[in-house]
Amino acid sequence: MCDLPFFCNIFFMIKSMTGFGRTVLETDGKIVTVEIRTLNSKQLDLNTRIPLLFKNYENEIRSILSKELERAKADFTITVENRSANNGVSINKELAMSYYQTLTELSKNLDNPVESDIFLHVLRMPDVISTPQEEVSDELWEKLKSAIFDACRQLNEFRISEGKVLEQDFVKRITMIRDMIDEVTPFEEQRIVKIREKFESSLKELAPKVQYDPNRLEQEIFYYLEKLDVTEEKVRLRKHCDYFIETLNDNQSNGKKLGFIVQECGREINTLGSKSNDFDIQQIVVRMKDELEKLKEQLANIL
Repeated sequence: MCDLPFFCNIFFMIKSMTGFGRTVLETDGKIVTVEIRTLNSKQLDLNTRIPLLFKNYENEIRSILSKELERAKADFTITVENRSANNGVSINKELAMSYYQTLTELSKNLDNPVESDIFLHVLRMPDVISTPQEEVSDELWEKLKSAIFDACRQLNEFRISEGKVLEQDFVKRITMIRDMIDEVTPFEEQRIVKIREKFESSLKELAPKVQYDPNRLEQEIFYYLEKLDVTEEKVRLRKHCDYFIETLNDNQSNGKKLGFIVQECGREINTLGSKSNDFDIQQIVVRMKDELEKLKEQLANIL
């Protein structure tokens, strides 16, 4: 049975912005590894490291990531390891020999000592070593795309798992704030009695010297107490707490919206503190603010 009737029969769907996903694809003599890491960010900040082989598909990859990640500081990496012995690298032996002979003869003609590492310079000369540009087949691209979606799926599962931990903390803290509203009521009633007693005590001291209309005095006291009344703030704060849980229960990512609701809670709590004019109530307000700040910190971690 639910210990918190206010929160019974609800299903939460929030995601942390922190996540990790990794997929390894083996195909055509290659091992392709796709990794995604995400951290907190106010918007999508995407950093990609894509090898030359797949560089032509970078825009499509970014489009996929933008839809799947929504919002985060994300590092996306593709690494390619060739397992095939024949990697397509070729050496133009005739050209290399020609470079070698020419450089050697030039050194002798100029009375310049022939360097022992002249062979390394020859290998760096244009067109000596060539690597043919490999084309990505439609089949390989589809496999890579599937691997990217799989890495995103893993990352989102990680986010949901982290979100469940945060969800428990949100429920705990918003419940505490809501319960504290009820703690204000007894002190509120005592405060009214204390204020009235203070007025009456002051009037007794002034009575011999000052004439006053008791009816008018009663009206002024009523007006003063009405200005200090916090009933409206309590009602609004309670509704904001209800709306927080209702939004938390939505199947969409609502991190920003929850942040706005918490801001409204903060306004009501501040007004409650400024109007209370009572030490006991202000202590409760301080505790409310403490829980609210912890909520704000955690909300920065969700989508």
